[in-house]
Amino acid sequence: MSSASRLPITTAAADALAVDASHALAKQERLSTALRALDSVLVAFSGGADSAYLAWAAHQVLGERALAITALSASFSRHDREQAEAFIAATGVRHEFIATHELENPLYVANNADRCYHCKDELFGQMDSLARSRQFAAIAYGINADDTRDFRPGHRAAHEHHVLAPLLDAELYKAEIRFLSQRAGLATWNRPASACLSSRVPYGTAVTPELLAKIDRAEAVLRALDFRQFRVRAHGELARIEIAPDELARGFEPAIGRQIADGVKRAGFALVTVDLEGYRQGSLNSLLKIK
Repeated sequence: MSSASRLPITTAAADALAVDASHALAKQERLSTALRALDSVLVAFSGGADSAYLAWAAHQVLGERALAITALSASFSRHDREQAEAFIAATGVRHEFIATHELENPLYVANNADRCYHCKDELFGQMDSLARSRQFAAIAYGINADDTRDFRPGHRAAHEHHVLAPLLDAELYKAEIRFLSQRAGLATWNRPASACLSSRVPYGTAVTPELLAKIDRAEAVLRALDFRQFRVRAHGELARIEIAPDELARGFEPAIGRQIADGVKRAGFALVTVDLEGYRQGSLNSLLKIK
């Protein structure tokens, strides 16, 4: 039995197991055909389910002519780096880490609603330079057919840098990507949704390395208590913790709650609260008034 098949079944993973297999496999073939048409490609790889599947698919089709690139900065958690390294070790995908410097950009630090644009602009700018110097024909990233439904200003940077979107072009949805990843034996098939640490900071609050490190430490507390899907949202000295609905009741158990509070305070927060609504992707976007 593969390590992927032993992972606990989340709601997202259950959705993956319910997809139409024939449709998903047809889309996978469409993806492979598109990748095969490329001479070579750099793949932006964060370690999440989507970019991992794309990096694996590119490796399957192009071999050494595909290179997965992971950006390292203060916004990339220690856990995400470990997950990325584990995936590369397990699959043999060709891979390199590069440094990005979005925190040197005042427009990123200001953390307005277009923060993700400045992050992706930095990433794709670095990948542009790498592609030119190493003679890679294209750059690709892992946006899927579900992602167009959310507010994601980083996609504008991808268009400006002419970055390919093979999963989107193949009309692959998240559940289908999880299904195909599970079928391929990729441990990432059941990995909870992830995002950079800056996504835990409300818009208008400056993003600093010190704040990101504090959030990283706080989330490590939840992970050590075996929670799978959660976020620590930083509201000044208050840590607002979102836990997935199917795990939320456990977060309110007195003994577990005490461990959460003590650990998150040791991480650097003065106040700790658990959000009654639980985890929901992009919850801070609900504060935006998009006209």
